[in-house]
Amino acid sequence: MSCIEQRGTTLGAMLLSQRTRIQHCRACGTAVAYRVPPDDNRERAICGRCGHIQYENPLNVVGTVPVWEDKVLLCRRNIEPRHGFWTLPAGFLELGETTAHGALRETDEEAGALIELGPLFSLLNVVQVGQVHLFYLATLKSDVFHPGPETIEARLFAEHEIPWDELAFRTVKVTLQHFFECRRVGQFALHCSDIG
Repeated sequence: MSCIEQRGTTLGAMLLSQRTRIQHCRACGTAVAYRVPPDDNRERAICGRCGHIQYENPLNVVGTVPVWEDKVLLCRRNIEPRHGFWTLPAGFLELGETTAHGALRETDEEAGALIELGPLFSLLNVVQVGQVHLFYLATLKSDVFHPGPETIEARLFAEHEIPWDELAFRTVKVTLQHFFECRRVGQFALHCSDIG
C-alpha cells in the first residue's frame, strides 16, 4: 500500500469512527459492543446476547447526467443538505433495485424527466461519508419537466451557464467537468475517482 493510499485509509477510518455508532442489535435489540470478530480484520458491532454481527457498509448514491441537445439538466434542491443549490438528479439506491433502475427512478422523482439511460459514466468514492456515487449518461426524451417535492426547479444549462459556484456537491462538479471534457473530445469513457 502506498503512503497516499495508507494516509487515505487512515483518514477515512478516522472520519467514519466519528459517525454515530450502532447501539443495539438489529436482531434482538440487546446492546452491542464493538470488537474484532474471529476471522475478521476490523471492529464490528456484535451482540452480546445472540452474537449477531452488524456490518456497516457504504451507501450508494445513483443518478444521471441528462442531456437535451447541448444542455444538461440540473435540479435546484428543495431539501437539506445544500437547500437551494443545484445538483444532477440523484439519490440513495433502494433495496431491490439495480443501480440503473435507481438512477432512472431518481431522475423521475427529482426532475420529472423522461430519459433514455446510457452507460455508467462516473464512479466516485466519498470515503469520509461512507458513500459511493454513480452517475449514468442519459438522453432526455423531452424538455418538459415535472419536478417532485425535493426539487425547487429543474432547468437545462449550456456549459457556459452552469452555476459552478452554486453546485451542491463536489461529486456533481467533478462529474460535470468530466462530461464537458469528454464532449469536447467526442469520446466518453468511465471516470473513477476518490473525493476527499
